[in-house]
Amino acid sequence: MPTLFLDLETFSETPITHGTHAYAANADILLVAYAWDDEAVQVADLTDTAFDIAALVSRASKIVIHNSAFDRTVLRHNGVDLPIDKLHDTMVQAMAHSLPGSLGQLCDVMGVAVDKAKDKDGKKLIQLFTKPLGKNRILDRADRNTHPEQWAAFIEYARLDVEAMRELYKKLPTWNYRDTEIVLWQLDQVINDRGIAVDLDLARAALRASDRAYKTLAQRANILTEGQVPSLTQRGKLLEYLEREHDFVPLDMTKGTVSTHLKNDLITPQVRELLDIRRQASATSPAKYKVLLNGTSSDGRLRGTLQFCGATRTGRWGGRLFQPQNLPRPTLKNDVIEAGIAAMKANAEDLVSDNVMELCTSAIRGCLIASEGHKLVIADLSNIEGRVLAWLAGETWKVKAFADFDKGVGYDLYVLAYSRSFNVTPEAVLENKKSGDGMMRQIGKVQELALGYQGSIGAFSVMAGAYGIDLPENEILGIVKAWRKAHPAIVRFWYDMDAAVHRAIREGGLGATFHVRGISVRRDKAWLRIRLPSGRYLCYPNPYIDDDKIHYSGTNQYTRKWEPLQTYGGKLVENIVQAVSRDVFAYGMRAAEAAGYKVCLHVHDELITETPDSVEYNHEGLAGIMASGPQWALGLPLAAAGFTTQRYRKD
Repeated sequence: MPTLFLDLETFSETPITHGTHAYAANADILLVAYAWDDEAVQVADLTDTAFDIAALVSRASKIVIHNSAFDRTVLRHNGVDLPIDKLHDTMVQAMAHSLPGSLGQLCDVMGVAVDKAKDKDGKKLIQLFTKPLGKNRILDRADRNTHPEQWAAFIEYARLDVEAMRELYKKLPTWNYRDTEIVLWQLDQVINDRGIAVDLDLARAALRASDRAYKTLAQRANILTEGQVPSLTQRGKLLEYLEREHDFVPLDMTKGTVSTHLKNDLITPQVRELLDIRRQASATSPAKYKVLLNGTSSDGRLRGTLQFCGATRTGRWGGRLFQPQNLPRPTLKNDVIEAGIAAMKANAEDLVSDNVMELCTSAIRGCLIASEGHKLVIADLSNIEGRVLAWLAGETWKVKAFADFDKGVGYDLYVLAYSRSFNVTPEAVLENKKSGDGMMRQIGKVQELALGYQGSIGAFSVMAGAYGIDLPENEILGIVKAWRKAHPAIVRFWYDMDAAVHRAIREGGLGATFHVRGISVRRDKAWLRIRLPSGRYLCYPNPYIDDDKIHYSGTNQYTRKWEPLQTYGGKLVENIVQAVSRDVFAYGMRAAEAAGYKVCLHVHDELITETPDSVEYNHEGLAGIMASGPQWALGLPLAAAGFTTQRYRKD
């Protein structure tokens, strides 16, 4: 049976920003561009003639699509089932090898010729034909009859997309797109299709509450400034007012800067109130609630929130639509949030909270709920990166400390970090905490969070600021040195990995492989590959050494452009640790699904499952599955803990 290369062009009145599933529910298929193996690309115009897409699907042994989740979902809503086990997704394949997912950018990187003028024109045609033309237009939408010349160009654009995809299919590497990774991606598609139930009543109530609170805040700011700052969105006018009337000049109005100023006892009460108003009004939670209302399907479930290999360097998942990986941390206790949810639904939020915006932000997780007759069973891997780092590096005392702590006979690692760094007993650190000071353990915590990947004074200072620790630079340097002295194996791991990558890049033409504690490093032509214990690879395209520093090509997270990037031993170790942690988590996710814990979402190292509301499914059972670990991770101390609930929350 042949391979089918397939691409759809569609129209929907629902914006794609509402998510694939909401979009697809109202989508019409305009064009079907397809090709069999190396045959010429054909384009079927479904606005002109009937076409049997199901027949194409049934004939194919493999169906190659770029971003198949979109096409598969649209086809399902149009009555055509596209079996996941037939699919080969070139976007996912690219991202699994640290390449960009965008078809156009990927063609540039992989040297697939694309006519830039036609590509630019194609984007204009997409805008013209795939969505409504907008308000105050004579036509509601453009089609083959209203714009015949552009429609002919649209058909050609669809044909060229399939040709480009077919060339990419032939050129893309396959190291990370096979075997267990394919099975994992197929499970990911099931999870995205399953989605999670949403409390839409809460979403609507929270939007009403935040709107009322915003108006109240704006009125108060208007009074305080005597009408000089009539709108809280006018950041410039607020800055001008503070400087002119109060001789107060903040660097900016970002959340972090405003929060820092609010800790300053020297600012005047009026400045403090204005800054607090600004902080409350800047809450992002209303936007999250709108996403839920716009993106939830007609059956009350939110779908398509996870992107497989969304973090292209490590293979971790990325958040989409609702961005579950980027939910604000609640500042209120769970019982207060529950009371606040009930109050918001009754339009009485002012009775339970003086800061409604804070309540709305803290309640956002609560919109995700179990469906009727079910419950959410949730578990989270405990400090997985810290454990993986110690295990990979061979920091034996620390591996044992994690295992002892799990057995209930050892100290927590923040206590031990300070204890071993400064040669004091763990009991002394605990006594310091009991005294009400707690600075020793807090410093140990910052050490663990900031220094594991070759972080130094800068990394410690930034992390310390988040925990209210302000120390002089010379003292921080001593803390860094003390932590490194207490972790000789981890320090050696950084430098050994750096040296191995240097050698692999310089000597890679000879096909040499270099080993660092079970991690193998080699250069294969235009790729540096680091083999993980799971058998998966970290991929670094176009590696080279310049001025004795390691460079490779990647997407700059700030500019979003493909350009040379720089790395070093500690950063390489961070990538490795995060990737191995992802593989451990993925193993637990597959095992949980097989045991009947239906995964509906996951956030970092936390698994959110929906099960029947019966005793055989419980968080202890789920935690045990997640902590069982794969065969390749023998000796890695794993632990997980969780809870069972009807409404998602932070434990």
